[in-house]
Amino acid sequence: MMSLHTKIAHADTVHDLLELPYDRRERCRQRARLASGEEVALFLGRGTVLRDGDLLTGEDGRVVRVVAAPEPTYLVRCADATLLARCAFHLGNRHTQTQVGAGWLRIRVDPVLKDMVVGLGAQVEEQMAKFEPEAGAYAGGHHHGHGLLAPVPLRQKIHRPADA
Repeated sequence: MMSLHTKIAHADTVHDLLELPYDRRERCRQRARLASGEEVALFLGRGTVLRDGDLLTGEDGRVVRVVAAPEPTYLVRCADATLLARCAFHLGNRHTQTQVGAGWLRIRVDPVLKDMVVGLGAQVEEQMAKFEPEAGAYAGGHHHGHGLLAPVPLRQKIHRPADA
């Protein structure tokens, strides 16, 4: 069985694809199937989140591209930016993983959260879509490559996988 354990930034050749929904892209140890049908074992560092387009390799040198699988989501749209910010605030206040786009938010299907944002005045549409939520302000590997989004207060110790 092929083992994948290292993320790489670039590869001239991609040998296969690994399509996973977001909840499986958050797991650091698991078995999965490549697009070719081959079974693989993932052994990634604790806290690793795979993003659409990430490249993985293992002992044999083959490279696999991660593909975000479409999954049930709610697309949240609002009449104006203030209402969109209000919805984002309330979703964040409930620690809801949220994907942020230009004029929209995307969350996993959850009828309670749907009722909440509809109650705030948002329009919600159920969609099968790739889900790529924000990594969070203190995440060491923000998917846009900027590192930390917010400064860590001097007296506050934040544990990050890279600190180990």
